[in-house]
Amino acid sequence: MPTLVAGIDSSTQSCKVVIRDADTGELVRTGSAKHPEGTEVAPAAWWDALLEAITAAGGLDDVAAASIGGQQHGMVALDAQGSVIRDALLWNDTRSADAADALIREYGGGSEGAGAWTAMTGSVPVASLTVTKLRWLADAEPRNAERVAAVALPHDWLTWKLSGSTELSDLATDRSDASGTGYFDTAAGSYRFDLLARALRITEDAARRIILPRVAGPAEQVGTGDAARGWGHLLLGPGAGDNAAAALGLGMSTGDVAISIGTSGVVSAVSPKPIQDPSGMVTGFADATGEFLPLAVTLNGSRVLDGAAKMLGVDHAGLAELALAAEPGANGLTLVPYLEGERTPNLPHATGSFIGLTRASMNPRDVARAAVEGLLCGLADGLEAMTSQGVPVESITLIGGAARSAAVQQIAPAILGREVTVPAPGEYVADGAARQAAWVLSGSATPPAWSTVQTQTITGTPTPQVREAYAARRELIAARD
Repeated sequence: MPTLVAGIDSSTQSCKVVIRDADTGELVRTGSAKHPEGTEVAPAAWWDALLEAITAAGGLDDVAAASIGGQQHGMVALDAQGSVIRDALLWNDTRSADAADALIREYGGGSEGAGAWTAMTGSVPVASLTVTKLRWLADAEPRNAERVAAVALPHDWLTWKLSGSTELSDLATDRSDASGTGYFDTAAGSYRFDLLARALRITEDAARRIILPRVAGPAEQVGTGDAARGWGHLLLGPGAGDNAAAALGLGMSTGDVAISIGTSGVVSAVSPKPIQDPSGMVTGFADATGEFLPLAVTLNGSRVLDGAAKMLGVDHAGLAELALAAEPGANGLTLVPYLEGERTPNLPHATGSFIGLTRASMNPRDVARAAVEGLLCGLADGLEAMTSQGVPVESITLIGGAARSAAVQQIAPAILGREVTVPAPGEYVADGAARQAAWVLSGSATPPAWSTVQTQTITGTPTPQVREAYAARRELIAARD
């Protein structure tokens, strides 16, 4: 009988569980469950969905190890008894935008403040980061802030729940997820309690009494499963942030870039050295193997296509068909898709706009084409920001739900100016978590060399004029915001 491992992806929209052969990576069975919508969610809903997904995947009785890849940045504030103080604020909740601005101003403001934060943590505060959500909590809900005894991220909290522990000291995380908090020095690999104190408006001594999850090594066992549920045999890995888990699932190494188009849009690359970008376009995160994973993130990903399809009264296949029937540039029509504010560039209060609408472009084909091109132009900006920081780019892989769109696949090489690789549809975050679980189980120095990803390469004629028009019109939105 093969030794089995479980990989869990607790994302914004759902929880997915994959059970794989620890030696070969062969998929054995899967399960999933939905998460509630919204940017403020009770963590108990994630736990309920995880239990449902585990059941759908056939349980964990025959599984030897498990790890969780989770959505990053979400603020899970716990009191001294380990109870959740308030619903978690997710990465895409922008109410802490003013708090982000305030934290930058407190270190000099403008480029000086951004540079200071980049040097301290590798990232400039934006509304997505946990540190800004804690400042919002301190200002908007001071009584709740006073109760904070521990702060966890979604995957930290779920791993803790899987273990059955009620001791806050058993909370554990990894470098990749910790690096997205805004109070972790990614280059040094240690927490900055002075920044946690600043966020919560408390003294550093008081901040040091708050429990932050222990930062475990990439293949370190952080506990065992809840014996009361019959999971006492289950070894628990440290888990990872979703993008780091996806990189591990894809087997990425230096020079490989992944563009993930899910709820958000993410450009990520494996780097042997930390990246510090004072502009804030690139965040200097860590990966799940001991290296680094600089990211450029947009708030608006697949939902750009969701909205366009709904507006045009078609499904996603119909939207792709319309977009591919139009000419590049959509007859001069551009969609700047900042539908829910934006993170790259940092415009949390922006809205989206169609610009260049004429009678010639006022048709479903050009509207669909503009939606796809606008989505991809935003990601191309992120890729350009990465290369400007010296991040090597040798290959580009498209993943995520929207990467299954025929229009996205065929238009991406034209917008990005490079060929792209599209793997077969899969749950790469969950797969990366499963690969980490197998790594923990093996005790080896490197993760298992699974060969489970099948890909196709797509080329196209570059259309730089589309990006040029987008860049000019993007600046109009930035000026208005």
